[in-house]
Amino acid sequence: MALHPPNDPSKLIFAPAGSEAHGQAAQFTSPALHRGDLDPTSPTAQFHAWFQAAQAAPAVAHPETCTLATAHLPSGRVSARTLYLKELDAAGAYVVYSNFATSRKAADLASNPRASLVFWWEALQRQVRVEGVAARVPREQSQTYYDTRVRGSRLGAWASRQSQVLEAQGDGDDGRAQLEGWVKEVEARFDGEDKIPVPEFWGGLRIVPDRDGEAWTLNRLSP
Repeated sequence: MALHPPNDPSKLIFAPAGSEAHGQAAQFTSPALHRGDLDPTSPTAQFHAWFQAAQAAPAVAHPETCTLATAHLPSGRVSARTLYLKELDAAGAYVVYSNFATSRKAADLASNPRASLVFWWEALQRQVRVEGVAARVPREQSQTYYDTRVRGSRLGAWASRQSQVLEAQGDGDDGRAQLEGWVKEVEARFDGEDKIPVPEFWGGLRIVPDRDGEAWTLNRLSP
């Protein structure tokens, strides 16, 4: 990727460009999107169709990848992280899974339940943004998904204290020894057990998109 020379030497990156002769970043040239191409009665059905298209596209490696953004109140600090969409239910709610005890997203949502998801499928030149209120799913639902995970991932959910600073155990250790110690404790706790309960502090987060009154609205926005 070429870079335009910055006018200000203090800039480390300035106007990243593609390798084209004109020196500009790659332009998006997919066909225009028309109202007739969309399902005006169901954004959920529309997203599902687009998601299936992303799944079928060889150039889209992980179509379920999305960015979850949250904001803490009253500070207004915004944070975002990349994770996987795990469920889209018939009611149109989007479900991701996470730690609710120590993660920053948990602290944000405890003060402000509003959240946003963004999906970006570059090969399809398509982006989808979902905004709404987030809430935990019932424990039984979390257990159903948890049971589909490989054993190591299930144990990892118990051992992880997401976003917590790890303490070094000595010279040359960056905190990994403490993390490995937690994993060993969990392995010993559930040794020989096939059925592992989902942790109380871990589970699904259900984001319900905002609605404009009793109906959905379809508007074209300026790019």
